Amino acid sequence: MELRQLRYFVRTVELGSIGRAALDLDLVQSALSQQLSKLESELSTRLLQRTAKGAVPTEAGLAFFREAQLTLRHAAQAARVAQHARLSGTVSVGLAPTTAAVLAMPFMRAMRERYPDVRLHMVESLSGHLTTMLNSRELDLAVLFNTHAATRWSVAPLLDEKLLLIRSRNHMSDAASVSQRSVRMAQLAKIPLILPTGTHGLRSVMDAAFVRARLAPMLVAEIDSLAVLMEAVDAGFGATVQPGAAIGRWKDAAERFHLAPLADKEARRHNALCSLSDDELTPAALAARIVLADTARTLVRSGQWPGASLSA
Repeated sequence: MELRQLRYFVRTVELGSIGRAALDLDLVQSALSQQLSKLESELSTRLLQRTAKGAVPTEAGLAFFREAQLTLRHAAQAARVAQHARLSGTVSVGLAPTTAAVLAMPFMRAMRERYPDVRLHMVESLSGHLTTMLNSRELDLAVLFNTHAATRWSVAPLLDEKLLLIRSRNHMSDAASVSQRSVRMAQLAKIPLILPTGTHGLRSVMDAAFVRARLAPMLVAEIDSLAVLMEAVDAGFGATVQPGAAIGRWKDAAERFHLAPLADKEARRHNALCSLSDDELTPAALAARIVLADTARTLVRSGQWPGASLSA
């Protein structure tokens, strides 16, 4: 079995056609078909089902496809390491928007200081999408809030975040609330709220909190962009419930926003550092995982991650 055969097979599956793959790989279609057939013969199993519309992987082919992708990534990493004396390679890291707001830049600075030859591929997306990407091995690491969909992951508790009622100080009509230390669900139900949609993990936590209180939120808008959501809050369209990290990109957050924790102790967000299993991670990814955890803990201990506490 040769690496080029793995590349040919992976590209054929990705493009869904031997013809398209041959064009992409700059090969004659017959030569590509011959290499794929040789690979199937060596494995004594059918990997591709040829159809009039193209080529689709069989059940065995799909399993082989995932491992072939991983093998190619490791081969590329091995080549990069051989070319450089210091630790090098590419590491893909996924962060939710709120997490990225407080963690992304400190993590990138720490990686540059410790491992300047490691190239980071940073992905900011909703946690559900990050879960899918990690399961499909498009990411090496991710900070996630729900680990139920884990498939051969390494999972380590990282930190917990209080959920906070966040309002614009310039648009608060009840000055007495500014000194309020916590917000009960009965009070929250009377405040116009801007929340993400149900596909967002935080929305699930809030829906559960309202159900426990036998109340319903007063929704004025649903926004799945953290930047737009916080701009709407700042403009006075409504309040929101978010972890303190949501204000991480606002340098004057203390002057702009009033934060009050929810009284419901279960309304918290649990952060876990998730990665592919250790035997699947490159040396660069293993190093990045340590740096990511160290950076997050440093931010919490120094008070730079509002409302966060380290997991026990």
